[in-house]
Amino acid sequence: MIRGKKIFITGGAGFIASMLISKLADENEIVVYDNYTRNTLKGTPYNYHPNVRQVQGDVLDYAALKDAMTGAQLVVHAAAIAGIESTVSNPVNTMRVNMMGTANVLQATNELGGIERFLEFSTSEVFGSMAFKVDEGQQTVTGAVGEARWTYAVSKLAGEHLSHAYFKQYGMPTVTVRPFNVYGPGQTGEGALSIFVRKALKNEDLLIFGDGSQIRAWCYVDDMVEGVLCALEHPNAVGHSFNIGNARAVTTIYGLAEAVCRVVGSSSKIVFRDALSADIELRIPHVAKSKELIGFEAKVDLDEGLKRTATWIANNESSLLPLTDMFKS
Repeated sequence: MIRGKKIFITGGAGFIASMLISKLADENEIVVYDNYTRNTLKGTPYNYHPNVRQVQGDVLDYAALKDAMTGAQLVVHAAAIAGIESTVSNPVNTMRVNMMGTANVLQATNELGGIERFLEFSTSEVFGSMAFKVDEGQQTVTGAVGEARWTYAVSKLAGEHLSHAYFKQYGMPTVTVRPFNVYGPGQTGEGALSIFVRKALKNEDLLIFGDGSQIRAWCYVDDMVEGVLCALEHPNAVGHSFNIGNARAVTTIYGLAEAVCRVVGSSSKIVFRDALSADIELRIPHVAKSKELIGFEAKVDLDEGLKRTATWIANNESSLLPLTDMFKS
């Protein structure tokens, strides 16, 4: 259990970070550093929690970043440009924020000193388009230059390499997590599962980009947060990257759409559209390393996760961004 720490979280108003804050705020001092492009904290009890201080800022602003980080013992770097639509429409900003922003956070951490753990979010997309039971030591794939999908993946992989470099060169206690398709209550961005549920609850068409045969392993957000906490606490984590996912919760995108309709009792039609960019055909993690080294194992199966997610969305639909504002078909 993490207690009595000052924890600095970039992108702290985002989906996973907000759920992480809900587990840490009562026993720790939290500093959220975010530009609030999306704000999952808003409307939660942690938006006004006495142990949570929010600083509006950009990870590209080094001076402001370093000032806000001063005194932190744990640093969680979750700020990034993510989502295929954002990457397609803003590839330069994606590269700048994800690479230069990570470089800034690492450099500030190193200059300030006294950091007990630096945790950085990478992505499962570093494994490329065909990734079956991939382990952390498997070769990463950068993809074709100029293809939007790989702009994001390359930018995150660069940050991961830099985190490892700071560990090797300066002894900084860094650790990297690679999330595999995280979903659940509180998701406000472009996640396919969240969009499927919102549309299914209204009996609207569910759009699949591509032929729907793409295979994913889905990780419920509570499991993801538990994996992050293990990586923040366990002494074995330092200097490593970890796949955080659920290798049992596997289905095609078409199968996911069908499962969503079944779970929520929807009459939505499933409609196919051309892919927005290169797609990930297969993505399933090998998770033995995270179990063996830091004691993490996902617990929530897909049906249970879908039920919890659908219940939360049904109860919070009025507070979510309109789908047309965040996902264009």
